[in-house]
Amino acid sequence: MNRSADGTATAAAPVRGADDRIVRGPAPSGRFDLAVVALAGISRAHAQRLIGDGRALVDGERARASDRLAGGEQISVVLSAPRDPRIEPEVVSLRVAYEDASMLIVDKPAGMVVHPSAGHERGTLVHALVGRAQAQGQPLGSIAGVERPGIVHRLDKETSGLLLIAKSDAAQASLMAQFGDRSVEKEYLALVRGEPSAPRGRIEAPVGRDPRDRQRMAVVAGGREAVTDYRVAGAGGGYSVLTLHPRTGRTHQIRAHLAYLHLPIAGDLRYGGGIGPGGLQRQFLHASRIALQRPLDGRRLHAWSELPADLAASLETVGIAVQGLPIGVGSAVEGAETVPESMEGW
Repeated sequence: MNRSADGTATAAAPVRGADDRIVRGPAPSGRFDLAVVALAGISRAHAQRLIGDGRALVDGERARASDRLAGGEQISVVLSAPRDPRIEPEVVSLRVAYEDASMLIVDKPAGMVVHPSAGHERGTLVHALVGRAQAQGQPLGSIAGVERPGIVHRLDKETSGLLLIAKSDAAQASLMAQFGDRSVEKEYLALVRGEPSAPRGRIEAPVGRDPRDRQRMAVVAGGREAVTDYRVAGAGGGYSVLTLHPRTGRTHQIRAHLAYLHLPIAGDLRYGGGIGPGGLQRQFLHASRIALQRPLDGRRLHAWSELPADLAASLETVGIAVQGLPIGVGSAVEGAETVPESMEGW
């Protein structure tokens, strides 16, 4: 173990396995999850996931993320995990906005759950990805956990739009790191009831579990930092179309932030939005644009997804005209193709 100038214990250089999937080394003093971060060079959220899965150990034993280490204990971190054999491949057609040897970007439809969970043991995006990878003879990143092959982030079941998928451990680590340092740009489109008091602004309010309803998230004292930027793109008939840029990635962040401003998303029955225009009964929330550094070579990658038919019909019902919405589903790499005007400035 090394020590800094002030005597604080720091992690020695980690020892990696032959395939760079197992990291071992002495722990710095402090919280276990932070020791894993320092040793493995991963995000704190990733470290906590590995700890919860039992893939990060202290002296060969499981520990809690919050446990305090004296410094010098031996930490071992398994960065990858075998695919859960219970996840059976499924043949599902996926709309792809972008694909290369290291990653792809899929356009997730509303109604599809991202990864298996209680009550969703079949029919998830993960089942579709495993089936696709098997059919094409391709791998999927394995460092996010046995039930999350290739998964880097998620969208709620009834939220549609763009989702990044990693084909390798290196790509998955790169994409997760970009989310960790907040360099991934994401834009969502939402139709909300009411109109903001300003045409653009920033919502900075901590988000945590709603103490009155454990199935919801809410702005609560002691919640986790959450930041969302918004701009009004159109308004009329008692509704507003917002473009939203979440700067953090909390569960239900956009839905909770807009409900907090008394601007619930149309169709979001759980957060007070009621049935939306045209009888819409799912939240009018669509992940429409994303920009990131391509793991393959570091070049900036832009992708876009047009409003799905149900949201486009709902918007037509309320009669709001919005300029500059994405057309079709596609992508462009800076320096390789012309970036569409709607993506300029990202």
